[in-house]
Amino acid sequence: MSESWLRDGVVLGGFALVFVLIFRRLGLGATLGYLVAGAVVGPHVLRLVGDAESMIGVAELGITLLLFIVGLELNPTRLWALKKEIFGLGLLQVIACGIAVTGVVYLGTHFSLAAALVLGLPLALSSTAQVLPMLQSAGRLRTPFGERAFSILLFQDLSIVPLITLVAVLSRNPADAGGPPGWLLFLYTVGAIGGLVLAGRFLLRPLFRIIGNLGEREMFVFAALFTVIGAAAIMEALGLSTALGAFVAGVMLADSPYRHELEADVEPFRSILLGLFFVAVGMMLDLNAIAERPLFVIGMALALIATKAVIIFGIGMAFKMTWRSALALGLLLSQGGEFGFVLFAQAQRAMLIEPQAASLFGAIVTLSMVTTPFLMMITQRIRAEPIKQGDREGPKADGSNALIVGYGRFGQTVAQMLIAQGVPVTLIDTDIEMIDVASDFGAKVYYGDGTRMDLLRQAGAGEAELIMFCMDGDQLSPELIEGVHEAFPHASIFVRAYDRRAVIKLKGAPLDGVVREVLESAVKMARMALKSLGVEDMEIDRTEDLYRGRDKERLRAQVEAGDIRAARNIIITQPERGGLAEEQTG
Repeated sequence: MSESWLRDGVVLGGFALVFVLIFRRLGLGATLGYLVAGAVVGPHVLRLVGDAESMIGVAELGITLLLFIVGLELNPTRLWALKKEIFGLGLLQVIACGIAVTGVVYLGTHFSLAAALVLGLPLALSSTAQVLPMLQSAGRLRTPFGERAFSILLFQDLSIVPLITLVAVLSRNPADAGGPPGWLLFLYTVGAIGGLVLAGRFLLRPLFRIIGNLGEREMFVFAALFTVIGAAAIMEALGLSTALGAFVAGVMLADSPYRHELEADVEPFRSILLGLFFVAVGMMLDLNAIAERPLFVIGMALALIATKAVIIFGIGMAFKMTWRSALALGLLLSQGGEFGFVLFAQAQRAMLIEPQAASLFGAIVTLSMVTTPFLMMITQRIRAEPIKQGDREGPKADGSNALIVGYGRFGQTVAQMLIAQGVPVTLIDTDIEMIDVASDFGAKVYYGDGTRMDLLRQAGAGEAELIMFCMDGDQLSPELIEGVHEAFPHASIFVRAYDRRAVIKLKGAPLDGVVREVLESAVKMARMALKSLGVEDMEIDRTEDLYRGRDKERLRAQVEAGDIRAARNIIITQPERGGLAEEQTG
C-alpha cells in the first residue's frame, strides 16, 4: 500500500511539475498545467495512476484552505465596505447567469427541469482557484477591478450553501428522504456560523495568543490546520459546505494580530492540495465521453463562456464600469468553477442526473477553464485602458505603502511620522505584550517573524514601496537583505542598525538607508550638555559638524576594510591624555 502511494506520488508530482512549468512558461497559468497532467496520467491516456475519486476527496481540502485564506483577507470592516459589490454585483451575477445557463442546458439537452437546474446553477459559479491567482500575479487583487471580481467570487462561494440545499430538496434518492428539510438546513447554517463566530472570539484568539507567547512556529502551523479542519468538519457533520466553515473561521481571524502568520503557514498546504485537486479533476475527465460527443462538449462550453461573458459584461456596465473593465470582468469569470464538480457529484448521488451527464458537464467545466488564459491573452490589447497624461508620473507619498518590521520604541516613531503624512503602514512584531499594548492605543500590529520571506509576502511586501526593519538587536544579515531586495525589487529598504559593527556587517547589501539606533539621540544629548556649559550655539554647531564629518569618514573606512579598528587615527581624543580614545562601537 505504501509503495503504491509512493509510486503514485512520484508519478503525479513529476508530471505535474513538468506540465506546470511548461504552461507557466507559455503564460497559461498553473491550473491548466495541473489539469493536463492529470488527464495524461489518468485512466484514459497513459493509465499510470488510478483511483481519482479517493484522491479528490483529500484534495478538496485544498479548496477548503483556499476559502480560509480568502476569509483571512476579509476582516469584517472590509467585508462591510464591499457589501454593495458582494450583495449587489455578486447576487445579480449568480441569479442572472444561473437562470441563463439553466435555460441553455434545458434547451440544449433533453434533461428535466430539475436536472437542468442542478447542472445550470453550478455552471454560473466561476473558478476561485483559477481567478484569484491570476489577479494576484497581475497585481490587481487590491484594485477596484480586483475587488469587484473578488466580491463576485466571494458571493459565489457563499451561494454554495443554498445550492447544496436545493440539491437536497430535489433529491430522488430514497436514502435522502430521511434527511433534514431545506428550512432546517438553513437554520443549521445560521447556527453553525454563529457558533464559529463565538469560537473564533472566545477560543481561537486566546489559543493563538498562548502559542504566540511560546514562539513555536510548528504549533502555529498545527493550530491553523486544526482550525480549518475543525470548522470544515463541523459543517460537514451538519450536511453543509465545508468551504463555508473554513471561510467563516478565516473571517473571524482576519482582524486578529495573527492573520499574516496564519496565511504564511497555511499557504504551502493550500497550494499543494489545490494542485492535487486539479490533477484529480484532470484524471476524472472522461475523454471517452468527450470523444463520443465532441460537438456537444465544445458547443456547450462555448455557449457557457459566451453566456456568462455577455451577462457579466452587461452587469458591469450597469454598475458604471468602463466597457474595457466590464469586458475584462466578463472574460475573467466566464469559465465554470471547481465547485461545479462537487455539486455535480451531489446531484448524481441525489439521482437527479446520470453518471454520464456528470462526466460530460465535468468536461465542459474543464474545457471552459482551459480557455480563460487564452481569452485573457488574446484580448489583452482590447481590454487595456488607455494611458492618461497624469498616469506616467511616479507614485505619490499619500499612495505609497510601508511595511515596518519591529514596533518597539524605534519603530513606533517611524510609523507615527509616516502615518502623519498619510502613508498606509503595516506593522509586524513578535512581542505579544507589545501587540496587546499597541492595540490599547489604537495601533494594529500583526504577529509574525518579519525576517521570513513568506510572511513578508503575505503582509503585502509585494505592493509595498517601503520595507523598514526596525527590530532591536543585531538580527539582520546581508543575505537576508539581498533576498528581500530580489523578492521585492520595487521597495526601498531601510534598516535600523544596532551599532557600527552591524553597519559593517551589512556591507554590500542593497539598502537605501541605514540608521544607527542611538546616534542622533547621543548627538542631541551632547548638544544639550555643551549648551548647559555656556558654549555658544555657533560653536556647538561647529563641534557637531566636526564630529559628524570624522564619524562619517571613519565609518566609510571601516565598512571598506571590514574592520572595526580601521581609521583609528581620526577619532577625536582628549589632548591632555595624548593618546587615542578607547574604540567606540556606537
